[in-house]
Amino acid sequence: MKSFKLLKVAIVAVMLGVVCLAFTAAPERITVKGSDTMVILAQKWAEVYMKTNSTANIQVTGGGSGVGISALINGATDIANASRKMKPTEKEKLKARYNTLGVEVACAKDGITIYLNPANKVKELSIDQLGKIFRGNITNWKEVGGADESIKLYGRENSSGTYVFFSENVVKGDYASSCQTLPGTAAVVNAVKKDAYGIGYGGAAYAEGIVICKVKKDENSPAYAATAETIKTGEYPITRFLYMYLRNRPAGEMKKYIDWILSPEGQKLVVDMGYFPVK
Repeated sequence: MKSFKLLKVAIVAVMLGVVCLAFTAAPERITVKGSDTMVILAQKWAEVYMKTNSTANIQVTGGGSGVGISALINGATDIANASRKMKPTEKEKLKARYNTLGVEVACAKDGITIYLNPANKVKELSIDQLGKIFRGNITNWKEVGGADESIKLYGRENSSGTYVFFSENVVKGDYASSCQTLPGTAAVVNAVKKDAYGIGYGGAAYAEGIVICKVKKDENSPAYAATAETIKTGEYPITRFLYMYLRNRPAGEMKKYIDWILSPEGQKLVVDMGYFPVK
């Protein structure tokens, strides 16, 4: 008899547990996709936020800014990370499908960094020289004060926001056909590490094990490295914002998450991960 009563108590406890579970809200799923430049930062934001916010389930993947924006337009992601602004044609597609031009949130800053191999004697270049190098007008390091060796170019694929920004603001024309395109910033860094006469570009957060080339706005200007101070003052000449794009104004858990990213805690992670705060 006693064991029967214990069994009844156990059954009731299980039933109550099931009822409680039924009334417990499932974590709100937020998908984030896009910029490879931003992916390590976005993953860290998600990881830290979910530790103290059990109501959120944030999934982050890269693929490039263009891939993320396409996913936003196609309804395959909630947030598109981009290291460039959305193009007018992309906004038109978004409007045609959702009757909205989307919402742009600037969430961090970055300095596109020029990567050189430690063996390279060149330590600074102007924007004009960089443009000529990546267009293929300058092909030997001796033309910019280096060794008598051919310049090997490494860059990003055309779906990358970094590729687009660098093209519009530095190359200002077509990339040289000899430029080897690679699927991520880490791949560009690794290629330059292995090539004494290589040069590449990408986000400042990835610049490990290589030399960061200082950049001059023009021949008569001082050369600057990408640092928190030179990014803030605008002295570093290849500075950009990093963005999150949404289809509509955020609400619920997504609004809480974006507000947290822009808060002092979220912006401290920006600095900790090697990027620069939005303000």
